[in-house]
Amino acid sequence: MPYVEEVGLQYHLNIKPGDVGKYVILPGDPKRCAKIAKYFDDPQLIADNREYVTYTGYLDGEKVSVTSTGIGGPSASIALEELVKCGAETFVRVGTCGGMDINVKGGDIIVATGAIRMEGTTKEYAPIEFPAVADIDIVNALRQAAGNLGFPYHTGVVQCKDSFYGQHNPELMPVSYELENKWQAWLKLGCKASEMESAALFIVSSFLGVRCGSCFLAVGNQERAKAGLDNPVVHDTEGAIKVGIEALRILIRQDKEKNK
Repeated sequence: MPYVEEVGLQYHLNIKPGDVGKYVILPGDPKRCAKIAKYFDDPQLIADNREYVTYTGYLDGEKVSVTSTGIGGPSASIALEELVKCGAETFVRVGTCGGMDINVKGGDIIVATGAIRMEGTTKEYAPIEFPAVADIDIVNALRQAAGNLGFPYHTGVVQCKDSFYGQHNPELMPVSYELENKWQAWLKLGCKASEMESAALFIVSSFLGVRCGSCFLAVGNQERAKAGLDNPVVHDTEGAIKVGIEALRILIRQDKEKNK
């Protein structure tokens, strides 16, 4: 098989201009793509390579896509770079997170306004002083979508890390002193939840001049468990998916009104 870029395909996603819409939903899990694509009209599987699965269809007459990013910042940044090269402009990450704020319960929806850059990918794009922030129009659309659908939701900053087990078992790590001290700082600063992709997506979207936002299902909350509070554990992502789809509908409608 020839090197894919020689035949006009992006190296990792195996897509080309025309394969995707301007609006793209970004789950981490490739298996979640088919679930999301069911909300599209006439969904078609476009590509399936490595951790990247892409479907394209239509939503309210607008061409839209869903592409999985895999886990973490490196693979998420690759997906965003290659999607932008193929014409995508607006991105909504739909994923899962672990609650941090004591008021966040499993099953709640988190809408990220910004992300703590406690990961490595963004350091190769921007100085650490540059903030990872979500697009304000997407934040507002996600908040409106969650409210319209009646889901309990929280809006605020999320923490992005590279080590899943560094979060859940920090005391076992050689740098436990750093992980535990910074975790306490994030809690005191009102951080809502912990996840792994939004910092990279927000920084890369700033660099490329496109829009990006994120919403998540809170699977559970280890801080509630530590405090002896009820801590429901929820794995069904359907609510977060519905919020992402409704937010896209809002953005499509707003963009048409602005003649974008």
